[in-house]
Amino acid sequence: MTRAIAVGVDGSAESLAAADWAAGEAALRGAPLRIVHAWHLESADATVAQDREEQARAADAVLREAETRVSGRRPDLRVSAEVVGDAPVAALLREAGRAEMLVLGSRGHGAVVGFLLGSYGQQVIAEAERPVVSVRAGTGTGAEVPGAGDSAGEIVVGQHGEPEDGAAVLRFAFEAAAARGAAVRAVRAWTLPPLYAYNTGVLDMADQAGGLEPMERQALARAVAPWRERFPDVPVTEHVEIGSAGQVLLAASADARLLVVGRRAHRSPIGTRIGSVAHAALHHANCPVAVVPPA
Repeated sequence: MTRAIAVGVDGSAESLAAADWAAGEAALRGAPLRIVHAWHLESADATVAQDREEQARAADAVLREAETRVSGRRPDLRVSAEVVGDAPVAALLREAGRAEMLVLGSRGHGAVVGFLLGSYGQQVIAEAERPVVSVRAGTGTGAEVPGAGDSAGEIVVGQHGEPEDGAAVLRFAFEAAAARGAAVRAVRAWTLPPLYAYNTGVLDMADQAGGLEPMERQALARAVAPWRERFPDVPVTEHVEIGSAGQVLLAASADARLLVVGRRAHRSPIGTRIGSVAHAALHHANCPVAVVPPA
């Protein structure tokens, strides 16, 4: 059975953009769309303006607005919608675990970025078992078919580490490209290692490859090779560039359709962190960003 594309909505313009994108993705993949709004009863004391019934009606209105919007635009799409009565993070993580991916709205650029339902989005992205796609208002529905040679049709994906690393990230990117008839640009950024990191093994590998950059190109080619074979109709560009991974990916995805990155979630005293590359992509990318957890 095909997993649904799930989207969380909260009535904002960003969450409606996320619903549009998720609907387009579901249509491309032949999957059902599941729309959820996480709501739980606030305190009923005198400081709360709405009573339980009013809050429930407001929650239902948020859900129905999104459902009516996507059903009107895509009448053939299988759509289900539900108000889930749970804390937002728990509800969204549960939905992500059941779905092919979870789509959330994201609010803008800058040093501080807001996600759907306030700060909950970053925690969801860091802990979800399935890919989470962040969409801002104005980034499109994801359903357009790119023209030949159209750079905006590219799916840009970051690859790092050993060739066997990041298989889930590459798989997501190639599946997204195949669904759209789009191309993949696989990007590997590299930097000069510090002097203490130079050892006989590194120098021998670099010498055999003809230098550090050719060594990086070979690593990327090995990582991409299985996916080229599995998706022979997907055009692929292999992009190797010296520089920080975040900056290189952002430059490469300036006109992209979708940016796909992995995450390295870890906890710190100030909360769950997702890694610097995913963090930079979510803050500054001009297109929707898919954050894919390790396999």
